[in-house]
Amino acid sequence: MIMVTGTNGRLASLTLQELADRKVPALGGSRTPADGQRHLDFDDPTSLDLTGLSTLVLVSAGYAEDDQVIARHRALLDAAARRDGVVHVIYTSLTGTGDHLGFALAHRATEDLVKASGLGWTILRNGLYAELFGALLMWAPDGLESAFGDGALSAVVRADLAAVAAIVAIHPSAHVGKTYDLVGDPITAGDVAERLEVAHRAIGLSEYRARLLADNVLLSFQPPMLASIATSVRHGFLSNSSRDLVKLLDRPLADALAVAADTAAAMRPGAS
Repeated sequence: MIMVTGTNGRLASLTLQELADRKVPALGGSRTPADGQRHLDFDDPTSLDLTGLSTLVLVSAGYAEDDQVIARHRALLDAAARRDGVVHVIYTSLTGTGDHLGFALAHRATEDLVKASGLGWTILRNGLYAELFGALLMWAPDGLESAFGDGALSAVVRADLAAVAAIVAIHPSAHVGKTYDLVGDPITAGDVAERLEVAHRAIGLSEYRARLLADNVLLSFQPPMLASIATSVRHGFLSNSSRDLVKLLDRPLADALAVAADTAAAMRPGAS
């Protein structure tokens, strides 16, 4: 049996749906499980019931400081290593060119934990989502603004990453000890603006950081993470290429530019 963790999140829920669409039995695990899913709270080791499971799709438990994220992942891997039935773990990590990003450390530390777990393993180094790229663009009266400058991001649509996670989970023995870099074709903020037939204005990183710090909705660790994405895109560190996604996916890639543009359009003030 396959379990996908974090199924209250979008990547995990899409992965679980991919498995269902492919008629593969799978179980979701979440701190707030839906009907038919298993309660799984990484902050409570006593809740980590892995009975009857052979393959774990460990979707990164982000949205916290590094020490908490790593502790959560370690707790699940320790539980998996103690459970006789679990033989393989698939971890959704971060693209190889993302080491300088503000959230990379937790991913790389978890990769080390996965490799040292004694289980079979596969690491999916996911590129940044096209949906995220579109959401980080900001609307002004005359068009879009961003701190991305002319830099490109090898964005990937979340649904494609979910499909690959499902494909690997169905036949994990074919992917033992493999690390895949899953990125799409590079897109820029200017490309998105052109698709939407609006202008794009680049703002400086200091102005962007000031806006982030003034946003009372963001958690304390999020502004530096978002600023690290902006400077990385702006200076060309996330426009890497890899054929892994194309080789693994059993369907054409989704249009990352279209998805980014649709996401940005939906955030336009007054959009219905």
